[in-house]
Amino acid sequence: MSTTLAPPRSPLVSRLAVISITLGIFAIVTSEILPIGLLTAIGPDFGISSGTTGLTMTLPGVVAAVAAPAVTLTTARLDRRLMLCACMAVLAVADVLAAAAASYEVMLVSRVLVGLTIGGFWSIGAGLAGRLVPPRAVGAATAVIFSAVPLGSVLGVPAGTFIGGLAGWRTAFLALAVLAVLVLAALLVLLPPLPAQQVTSGRVLLGLLRTRGAAVALVATFLIVVAHFGTYTYVTPFLQDVTGLSPAAVSAVLLAYGTAGIAGNFLAGRVAATRLRAAFATCGCLVAAATLLLPSAGGTAAGAVASLVVWGLAYGGVPVCSQASFVAAAPRAPEAATVVFTSSFQATFALGAFLGGRVVDAFSVSTVMVCGGLTALLMAACLWSLTRGGSGARAEPPSHGGLERRPFRRVRPGR
Repeated sequence: MSTTLAPPRSPLVSRLAVISITLGIFAIVTSEILPIGLLTAIGPDFGISSGTTGLTMTLPGVVAAVAAPAVTLTTARLDRRLMLCACMAVLAVADVLAAAAASYEVMLVSRVLVGLTIGGFWSIGAGLAGRLVPPRAVGAATAVIFSAVPLGSVLGVPAGTFIGGLAGWRTAFLALAVLAVLVLAALLVLLPPLPAQQVTSGRVLLGLLRTRGAAVALVATFLIVVAHFGTYTYVTPFLQDVTGLSPAAVSAVLLAYGTAGIAGNFLAGRVAATRLRAAFATCGCLVAAATLLLPSAGGTAAGAVASLVVWGLAYGGVPVCSQASFVAAAPRAPEAATVVFTSSFQATFALGAFLGGRVVDAFSVSTVMVCGGLTALLMAACLWSLTRGGSGARAEPPSHGGLERRPFRRVRPGR
């Protein structure tokens, strides 16, 4: 991943190339988190509990955490366009396999393939904007690419849940397979050759992990992602069992959550450009407030919607703040920063879903919300104390050569 100047291309084609990568990440994110909306349908089909079904969320994260550095290092000299296309092909196979799974074991195999795709595509694609658009448009293009994360929640999960309610959960995965094939075609047509320019090595990754900035980013990311996915993975059972909503109403609430997430993504991107610590800590505090209040407020539909909107707004800013924190720790090695961000994010995602499942099976979905809220509060406290006195610096746009020389990269939500 390099941010060197792209060769002269049509502005329209460049924008469409960015959109094709965005759609690729959207398809990946939706495939990864779709079981959240279908948990109560997948489990009974295989005769397993909600907590055990939550492994469909845990497994991709574990695999992605390993695949992010492994795939990036082993394919460091390959054309990045080729790698993105290969990842989309694997995603299509994974979703078809999920749709056709005759046993839970086969379903888990499909989730392993989803994890491989996440580790490869996200680590490479998330930072390619600088090779596709002019320098002045890199910030906006990067924000567009990262908007795929909340879009997976606002469009992907509600749409998949809706399709699952109408035609069965397997049809939802089949629809995602079709989307993956369409994205593969778009990548083949719209992306230019992208030969490797900045080769990421294991030595660079290890050097990054030894920095204080990376350690702080790891702690903050670990706590907030555990808090979020330990709770959000089981939000559908909560809304159905505690709030008493129908599957159609759950889809509507998840849509409201995702809409707030999109707003949070762009808002946090703007604030993090100048006040990264404040933006990241605020996200943690709002996630804590939403999840701690949900067991009581979520007894009514209005309370549940209000809590989920606040939650979505807060979590929408987490990925951009986390990624900006890692970039701040490695201003001259942006691909290494993205790899560490992807790996740590996915590993913690998997752990959160797993721990949440154990709490749900042992206690209740309300208990897991309280545990997640306390963890989010701990994240905000740790981030504020560990970065005291050194996190308020103003960020500047990337330098002309693409290797940031300021405290951290400015991620601008567009003009």
